Amino acid sequence: MRSLLIATGIAVLDISASVLGRIDTVHPVLLWDEQQVILVDTGFPRQLNKLREAVDGCGVSFDTINRIILTHQDIDHIGNLPDIIQQASTKIEVMAHIIEKPYIQGEQRILRFTDEAIESINHMPDHVPEAFKIGLKALMLNPPSAPVDHTIAGGEQLPGFEFLTIIDTPGHTPGHISLYHEPSRTLIAGDALVVRDGQLHGPDPVSTLDKLTAMQSLNQFSSFNIDTVVCYHGGLFRGNVNERISELLTLNEADLL
Repeated sequence: MRSLLIATGIAVLDISASVLGRIDTVHPVLLWDEQQVILVDTGFPRQLNKLREAVDGCGVSFDTINRIILTHQDIDHIGNLPDIIQQASTKIEVMAHIIEKPYIQGEQRILRFTDEAIESINHMPDHVPEAFKIGLKALMLNPPSAPVDHTIAGGEQLPGFEFLTIIDTPGHTPGHISLYHEPSRTLIAGDALVVRDGQLHGPDPVSTLDKLTAMQSLNQFSSFNIDTVVCYHGGLFRGNVNERISELLTLNEADLL
Protein backbone atom coordinates (compact mmCIF):
# COMPACT_ATOMS: atom_id res chain seq x y z
CA MET A 1 0.00 0.00 0.00
CA ARG A 2 1.32 3.39 -0.87
CA SER A 3 0.17 6.87 -1.70
CA LEU A 4 1.51 9.39 -4.19
CA LEU A 5 0.98 13.12 -3.79
CA ILE A 6 -0.12 14.66 -7.10
CA ALA A 7 -0.31 18.25 -5.81
CA THR A 8 -1.32 20.05 -2.65
CA GLY A 9 -4.52 18.44 -1.36
CA ILE A 10 -4.74 15.53 -3.80
CA ALA A 11 -3.12 12.09 -3.76
CA VAL A 12 -3.61 8.77 -5.54
CA LEU A 13 -3.67 5.58 -3.47
CA ASP A 14 -2.48 2.12 -4.54
CA ILE A 15 -4.59 -0.68 -3.03
CA SER A 16 -3.76 -4.24 -4.09
CA ALA A 17 -5.68 -7.48 -3.70
CA SER A 18 -5.11 -11.06 -4.81
CA VAL A 19 -7.75 -12.09 -7.35
CA LEU A 20 -7.59 -15.69 -8.61
CA GLY A 21 -3.87 -15.87 -8.04
CA ARG A 22 -2.95 -12.54 -9.57
CA ILE A 23 -2.46 -9.15 -7.97
CA ASP A 24 -4.98 -6.50 -8.98
CA THR A 25 -4.27 -2.91 -7.97
CA VAL A 26 -6.87 -0.14 -7.88
CA HIS A 27 -6.40 3.57 -7.34
CA PRO A 28 -8.81 5.50 -5.12
CA VAL A 29 -8.12 9.24 -4.80
CA LEU A 30 -7.91 11.35 -1.65
CA LEU A 31 -8.67 15.09 -1.67
CA TRP A 32 -8.47 17.43 1.30
CA ASP A 33 -8.36 20.99 2.57
CA GLU A 34 -8.80 22.56 5.99
CA GLN A 35 -12.46 21.55 6.28
CA GLN A 36 -12.95 18.42 4.20
CA VAL A 37 -11.33 15.07 3.50
CA ILE A 38 -12.87 13.33 0.49
CA LEU A 39 -12.28 9.75 -0.62
CA VAL A 40 -13.16 8.88 -4.22
CA ASP A 41 -13.99 5.14 -4.38
CA THR A 42 -13.12 2.63 -1.68
CA GLY A 43 -11.37 -0.44 -3.15
CA PHE A 44 -12.13 -4.15 -3.01
CA PRO A 45 -14.09 -5.60 -0.05
CA ARG A 46 -12.10 -6.50 3.05
CA GLN A 47 -9.30 -4.07 2.20
CA LEU A 48 -10.07 -1.53 4.93
CA ASN A 49 -6.74 -1.84 6.74
CA LYS A 50 -4.80 -1.35 3.50
CA LEU A 51 -6.95 1.64 2.64
CA ARG A 52 -6.40 3.13 6.08
CA GLU A 53 -2.62 2.72 5.78
CA ALA A 54 -2.57 4.39 2.37
CA VAL A 55 -4.62 7.36 3.56
CA ASP A 56 -2.52 7.78 6.68
CA GLY A 57 0.54 7.65 4.42
CA CYS A 58 -0.62 10.93 2.87
CA GLY A 59 -0.23 12.60 6.24
CA VAL A 60 -4.03 12.71 6.56
CA SER A 61 -5.82 10.84 9.34
CA PHE A 62 -8.20 8.23 7.93
CA ASP A 63 -10.63 9.12 10.72
CA THR A 64 -11.05 12.65 9.32
CA ILE A 65 -12.70 11.45 6.08
CA ASN A 66 -16.10 13.16 5.97
CA ARG A 67 -17.16 12.58 2.35
CA ILE A 68 -17.05 9.59 0.02
CA ILE A 69 -17.72 9.99 -3.69
CA LEU A 70 -18.44 6.83 -5.69
CA THR A 71 -17.80 6.99 -9.41
CA HIS A 72 -20.16 4.03 -9.93
CA GLN A 73 -21.65 0.83 -8.54
CA ASP A 74 -18.99 -1.82 -9.21
CA ILE A 75 -17.81 -3.89 -6.27
CA ASP A 76 -14.17 -2.83 -6.48
CA HIS A 77 -15.38 0.76 -5.99
CA ILE A 78 -17.97 0.26 -3.24
CA GLY A 79 -16.18 -2.63 -1.51
CA ASN A 80 -15.16 -0.98 1.77
CA LEU A 81 -17.99 1.56 1.93
CA PRO A 82 -20.11 -0.05 4.69
CA ASP A 83 -17.06 -0.81 6.84
CA ILE A 84 -15.81 2.77 6.60
CA ILE A 85 -19.20 4.14 7.60
CA GLN A 86 -19.69 1.66 10.45
CA GLN A 87 -16.31 2.44 11.98
CA ALA A 88 -16.49 6.21 11.53
CA SER A 89 -16.71 8.30 14.68
CA THR A 90 -18.52 11.11 12.83
CA LYS A 91 -21.01 11.29 9.97
CA ILE A 92 -19.62 10.58 6.49
CA GLU A 93 -21.64 11.92 3.57
CA VAL A 94 -21.85 9.44 0.69
CA MET A 95 -22.30 10.89 -2.80
CA ALA A 96 -23.03 9.27 -6.18
CA HIS A 97 -25.05 9.76 -9.35
CA ILE A 98 -28.78 9.20 -8.95
CA ILE A 99 -28.73 6.35 -11.51
CA GLU A 100 -26.14 4.48 -9.44
CA LYS A 101 -27.87 5.11 -6.11
CA PRO A 102 -30.20 2.05 -5.94
CA TYR A 103 -27.34 -0.32 -6.77
CA ILE A 104 -25.03 1.19 -4.17
CA GLN A 105 -27.82 1.03 -1.59
CA GLY A 106 -28.54 -2.62 -2.34
CA GLU A 107 -32.05 -1.94 -3.63
CA GLN A 108 -31.21 -3.37 -7.05
CA ARG A 109 -28.68 -6.02 -8.04
CA ILE A 110 -25.41 -4.68 -9.43
CA LEU A 111 -25.88 -4.71 -13.19
CA ARG A 112 -22.99 -6.99 -14.09
CA PHE A 113 -24.12 -9.56 -11.50
CA THR A 114 -26.59 -11.17 -13.87
CA ASP A 115 -28.05 -14.63 -13.38
CA GLU A 116 -25.69 -15.82 -16.11
CA ALA A 117 -22.66 -14.31 -14.35
CA ILE A 118 -23.61 -15.96 -11.07
CA GLU A 119 -24.26 -19.29 -12.76
CA SER A 120 -20.85 -19.11 -14.50
CA ILE A 121 -19.16 -19.47 -11.11
CA ASN A 122 -20.24 -23.12 -11.12
CA HIS A 123 -18.25 -23.63 -14.33
CA MET A 124 -14.96 -22.15 -13.20
CA PRO A 125 -11.88 -24.36 -13.79
CA ASP A 126 -11.33 -27.21 -11.36
CA HIS A 127 -8.19 -25.60 -9.93
CA VAL A 128 -10.28 -22.73 -8.50
CA PRO A 129 -10.89 -23.58 -4.82
CA GLU A 130 -14.48 -24.41 -3.91
CA ALA A 131 -14.31 -22.00 -0.99
CA PHE A 132 -13.49 -19.18 -3.40
CA LYS A 133 -16.49 -20.06 -5.60
CA ILE A 134 -18.82 -20.11 -2.61
CA GLY A 135 -17.48 -16.82 -1.33
CA LEU A 136 -17.71 -15.14 -4.74
CA LYS A 137 -21.30 -16.26 -5.24
CA ALA A 138 -22.24 -14.97 -1.78
CA LEU A 139 -20.57 -11.64 -2.53
CA MET A 140 -22.41 -11.28 -5.84
CA LEU A 141 -25.76 -12.10 -4.25
CA ASN A 142 -25.16 -9.84 -1.24
CA PRO A 143 -22.60 -7.16 -2.18
CA PRO A 144 -21.53 -4.33 0.15
CA SER A 145 -24.10 -1.55 0.34
CA ALA A 146 -24.77 1.69 2.18
CA PRO A 147 -27.12 4.67 1.88
CA VAL A 148 -26.30 7.44 -0.59
CA ASP A 149 -26.88 10.75 1.18
CA HIS A 150 -26.53 13.16 -1.71
CA THR A 151 -26.80 12.69 -5.48
CA ILE A 152 -24.48 14.52 -7.86
CA ALA A 153 -24.51 15.05 -11.63
CA GLY A 154 -22.40 16.41 -14.45
CA GLY A 155 -21.70 20.13 -14.47
CA GLU A 156 -22.04 20.48 -10.73
CA GLN A 157 -19.23 21.65 -8.51
CA LEU A 158 -19.00 19.97 -5.16
CA PRO A 159 -20.57 22.12 -2.40
CA GLY A 160 -17.81 23.48 -0.21
CA PHE A 161 -15.20 22.12 -2.60
CA GLU A 162 -15.95 24.28 -5.62
CA PHE A 163 -12.79 23.48 -7.55
CA LEU A 164 -13.94 19.85 -7.99
CA THR A 165 -16.27 19.45 -11.00
CA ILE A 166 -18.50 16.45 -11.66
CA ILE A 167 -18.49 15.06 -15.23
CA ASP A 168 -21.15 12.67 -16.52
CA THR A 169 -19.36 9.79 -18.27
CA PRO A 170 -21.94 7.02 -18.74
CA GLY A 171 -21.14 3.81 -20.56
CA HIS A 172 -19.03 1.71 -18.23
CA THR A 173 -22.19 1.82 -16.13
CA PRO A 174 -25.24 4.00 -16.83
CA GLY A 175 -24.50 6.57 -14.12
CA HIS A 176 -20.70 6.53 -14.17
CA ILE A 177 -19.09 9.87 -13.29
CA SER A 178 -15.59 11.31 -13.48
CA LEU A 179 -14.22 14.36 -11.66
CA TYR A 180 -11.91 17.25 -12.52
CA HIS A 181 -9.70 18.85 -9.87
CA GLU A 182 -8.99 22.30 -11.25
CA PRO A 183 -6.04 23.42 -9.07
CA SER A 184 -3.91 20.43 -10.12
CA ARG A 185 -5.53 19.97 -13.55
CA THR A 186 -6.19 16.37 -12.62
CA LEU A 187 -8.90 14.20 -14.18
CA ILE A 188 -10.17 11.46 -11.87
CA ALA A 189 -11.42 9.16 -14.61
CA GLY A 190 -12.77 6.21 -12.65
CA ASP A 191 -13.22 3.47 -15.26
CA ALA A 192 -13.87 5.87 -18.16
CA LEU A 193 -10.21 5.44 -19.13
CA VAL A 194 -7.49 2.92 -18.29
CA VAL A 195 -3.69 2.91 -18.33
CA ARG A 196 -2.00 -0.13 -19.86
CA ASP A 197 1.74 -0.50 -20.39
CA GLY A 198 2.23 3.17 -19.57
CA GLN A 199 -0.22 4.40 -22.24
CA LEU A 200 -3.69 5.91 -21.86
CA HIS A 201 -6.50 3.88 -23.42
CA GLY A 202 -10.26 4.11 -23.68
CA PRO A 203 -12.65 2.18 -21.45
CA ASP A 204 -11.97 -1.53 -21.04
CA PRO A 205 -14.20 -3.25 -23.62
CA VAL A 206 -14.52 -6.40 -21.49
CA SER A 207 -15.95 -4.70 -18.40
CA THR A 208 -17.85 -1.83 -20.05
CA LEU A 209 -21.60 -2.32 -20.30
CA ASP A 210 -22.22 0.11 -23.19
CA LYS A 211 -19.03 0.54 -25.24
CA LEU A 212 -20.41 3.08 -27.73
CA THR A 213 -21.75 5.38 -25.02
CA ALA A 214 -18.55 5.01 -23.01
CA MET A 215 -16.45 6.17 -25.96
CA GLN A 216 -18.81 9.06 -26.68
CA SER A 217 -18.42 10.12 -23.04
CA LEU A 218 -14.75 10.89 -23.66
CA ASN A 219 -15.91 14.00 -25.53
CA GLN A 220 -16.86 15.43 -22.13
CA PHE A 221 -13.16 15.84 -21.29
CA SER A 222 -12.39 18.19 -24.19
CA SER A 223 -13.39 21.33 -22.26
CA PHE A 224 -10.92 20.65 -19.44
CA ASN A 225 -7.22 21.44 -19.47
CA ILE A 226 -5.79 18.16 -18.16
CA ASP A 227 -2.21 17.59 -17.03
CA THR A 228 -2.74 14.35 -15.08
CA VAL A 229 -5.22 11.47 -15.31
CA VAL A 230 -5.89 9.03 -12.49
CA CYS A 231 -7.38 5.83 -13.89
CA TYR A 232 -8.83 3.44 -11.33
CA HIS A 233 -7.14 0.63 -13.23
CA GLY A 234 -3.62 1.55 -14.25
CA GLY A 235 -3.03 4.62 -12.11
CA LEU A 236 -1.37 7.84 -13.29
CA PHE A 237 -0.88 9.11 -16.81
CA ARG A 238 0.81 12.44 -17.54
CA GLY A 239 1.75 14.30 -20.68
CA ASN A 240 -0.33 15.42 -23.68
CA VAL A 241 -3.51 14.12 -22.07
CA ASN A 242 -5.98 16.12 -24.14
CA GLU A 243 -4.15 15.18 -27.34
CA ARG A 244 -4.23 11.50 -26.40
CA ILE A 245 -7.96 11.59 -25.66
CA SER A 246 -8.57 13.27 -29.04
CA GLU A 247 -6.52 10.52 -30.64
CA LEU A 248 -8.62 7.84 -28.94
CA LEU A 249 -11.80 9.47 -30.23
CA THR A 250 -10.38 9.69 -33.75
CA LEU A 251 -9.35 6.05 -33.68
CA ASN A 252 -12.82 5.09 -32.46
CA GLU A 253 -14.49 7.05 -35.28
CA ALA A 254 -12.25 5.30 -37.81
CA ASP A 255 -13.25 1.91 -36.38
CA LEU A 256 -16.92 2.77 -36.82
CA LEU A 257 -16.54 3.63 -40.53
